[in-house]
Amino acid sequence: MTERPTLAVGLMSGTSLDGMDAALVRFSGPTRAELLGFVQLPYSKDYRSRLSAAITRGTTRELALLHDAIAEWAVEATAEVLAQAHVRASDLDLIAFHGQTIWHEPPIVTWQLGEPARLAEAFGVRVVSGFRGRDLAAGGQGAPLVPIADVLLFGSDHPRALLNLGGMANVTWVARRAVTEGAFAFDTGPGMAVIDDLARLIDPALPYDVDGRLGATGSVNEALLAELLADEYFTAVPPKSTGRERFGSDYAAALLRRAGPADAVATAVALTTASVAAAMSRWMPDTADLLVSGGGRHHPAVMAGLEARLGARVRVRRFDEVFFSGDAKEAVAFALLGYLTIHGQPGNLPSATGARGPRVLGVVTPA
Repeated sequence: MTERPTLAVGLMSGTSLDGMDAALVRFSGPTRAELLGFVQLPYSKDYRSRLSAAITRGTTRELALLHDAIAEWAVEATAEVLAQAHVRASDLDLIAFHGQTIWHEPPIVTWQLGEPARLAEAFGVRVVSGFRGRDLAAGGQGAPLVPIADVLLFGSDHPRALLNLGGMANVTWVARRAVTEGAFAFDTGPGMAVIDDLARLIDPALPYDVDGRLGATGSVNEALLAELLADEYFTAVPPKSTGRERFGSDYAAALLRRAGPADAVATAVALTTASVAAAMSRWMPDTADLLVSGGGRHHPAVMAGLEARLGARVRVRRFDEVFFSGDAKEAVAFALLGYLTIHGQPGNLPSATGARGPRVLGVVTPA
């Protein structure tokens, strides 16, 4: 693999449905990445509603229009991060475009919307996209894919766990930085998706549970929480992954029908923290170090709940305390996946996805 510095833009729109993230990254090899710029382009309320509705009941035309619209958001985010860093598109080596997951049902299918040709045409740069399909074809879940970045970029010289609290929550255990042996990961269940959907159902003006205010005024319905935690997903043996098909707006609406607004949010917070803590206790070796990234690290009750449930044996820290902004982590991870693809290197971690072996991921749209 060449050690010539590679300049890449990584684009990520996750299950939180909150916007398009763009990270400008310089790679000097697969274990050395420098974040040069990062922007978040928040989705409008109407656009977020379109995405959410499309996941459960979108027509063919609506899905086709979203395929184009998501690419336009990606073009805008890329232009913005390049302008922020005063970098020309002609200096880029690649754009890595995850797209927007619209349906995730492994081992049958995983489907991401967003036309990569739009980016290639707008910037004259090759685009790597469609990262999940090859892993799925190889018998894997197609997710999570961020663990390869956890191993190559964010591990340590001692065992470390890395938790990403996006719409879904996924956790990676890394024995030692840049060593894939022994590393594994999986989705623990809902991260912020149910909490955020509840906030929007309670008050359509809210983009999410801002500063944890809704949940802070409620109480956990313990009987309901126990029932929710009995979902077979939580006891399923990894590798496993999930999405809004299971823990999305319909799930949130059903929860709201069974508890008062504030209590429903407080119970959803407890669901996230309890399922993460149980998953780590059940499936992961002991570790004293946990780094938390994603939007969930901004929610006071979620962070407090993690600290309370994981106990004194685990030091819970925000990803930002050790690296860069935890909001940028997934976009950086997909920039790395694009980097690995153009160098002919595998991007999946079979112990995380369940694939039959390492695979080079993605499809390249030429400049």
